[in-house]
Amino acid sequence: MPAPLMTIATGTDMPARADVVVIGGGIVGTSIAYYLARSGVSVVLLEKGRIGAEQSSRNWGWCRQQNRDARELPMATKSLELWDALAAEIGEDAGFRRCGLTYLSDSESEIEGWAKWREFAITQGVRTFMLSPQEASERGRATAKAWKGGVFSQDDGIADPSRAAPVLALGVMKFGGVVLQECAARGIELSAGRVSGVVTERGTIATSQVVVAGGAWASSFCHQIGVGMPQASTRSTILSVGPGNAGDIPPALHTKEVSVTARGDGGWTLAVSGRAQLDPTPQNIRYAKAFLPMFTRRWGNLSAGSLQGWGWGHETRRIWKLDRPTPMEQARILDPKPNRAIAEDTLARARKLLPGLGHNPVQATWAGYIDSTPDGVPVIGPVEHVPGFMIAAGFSGHGFGIGPGAGLLVAQMLTGQQTFVDPAHYRLERFSQSSWGKVSEF
Repeated sequence: MPAPLMTIATGTDMPARADVVVIGGGIVGTSIAYYLARSGVSVVLLEKGRIGAEQSSRNWGWCRQQNRDARELPMATKSLELWDALAAEIGEDAGFRRCGLTYLSDSESEIEGWAKWREFAITQGVRTFMLSPQEASERGRATAKAWKGGVFSQDDGIADPSRAAPVLALGVMKFGGVVLQECAARGIELSAGRVSGVVTERGTIATSQVVVAGGAWASSFCHQIGVGMPQASTRSTILSVGPGNAGDIPPALHTKEVSVTARGDGGWTLAVSGRAQLDPTPQNIRYAKAFLPMFTRRWGNLSAGSLQGWGWGHETRRIWKLDRPTPMEQARILDPKPNRAIAEDTLARARKLLPGLGHNPVQATWAGYIDSTPDGVPVIGPVEHVPGFMIAAGFSGHGFGIGPGAGLLVAQMLTGQQTFVDPAHYRLERFSQSSWGKVSEF
């Protein structure tokens, strides 16, 4: 079943032209459109289904700097600042709060890894505090066990995945942008090699600039105009339990066994970090060599999936016709089946670690496709050989937390402003070399 999601009403009239068309109404696409609209740019945001209905509403809701790749950290830090301001700017609450994130461990090597990251974080002005065994055990008192150590990132926080992207879309409209749901972008029109329009199921929008923020659909969409983007999606299963007397659980807690996050309704989201299934798809097969280093590193948490990924069509390698329905119209919302065994094991782990959750009823179980790149860092930037075409995808499970920062970065690039971070880190062209050794150390 789908994850909980706020429903919003959007426009139905499609403009004949726009300065920028953003494709994809997840957290990244809505953030891009929001900051463009705030800058006075004429922008249209296209979503084939519902705003935020795919991975943007199916994640943990963490907004963190802790353990970020060095290339992503500036976006994470900027995003926290932007998350802080959204409610006042838009007049709607996305559920963001800086509650701090608590990490607990009994592994010396894991604790050493966190300490190593802290040494780097200090040079970037990020506050992270290592926890002694006594401090870790006190913060994890809801587990009723002793811990060897941990880390607390006090400036990090959580937002509500069911509200964040819809609230941003409301902000787009508040500042003059157009948001269209149930309107798939079928492809790009080119004139003399440059972008000249976006073909949708309702007609064509003339534009000189397109940003593809299509999440798990991005690579197959890019393939339609001959742009190769190495991307592979893994299927993650998550569940939530309802409110109840769960004890003194930190609002955001990570352990090797299970991670839990407080929900706005008083319940809890439960997941096992990194655990996912790899569904074979034409695209996974195409880019298998590029992803071998990452999949080798993650193999303990990855397991073979099913053919449902092939059936959804989001990682097809075929070229579709622009005057006929595309796979995006046949599967407007990716809603894969969760793995029952994984869900049951996650629940058992949570109740064993946190006895206070023993009587909280299961509310919902869902799955989602997490779009990844070979090095776990997103692609953000223009495609050199297709002027006017930009990609913002491949966020590798980090998109929710750093979405606002990514959106601001793209808006700054498109409007010629000074960017808050060097966008060269995220160029597509970095994958022209081998991906061995490029996976994030942190």
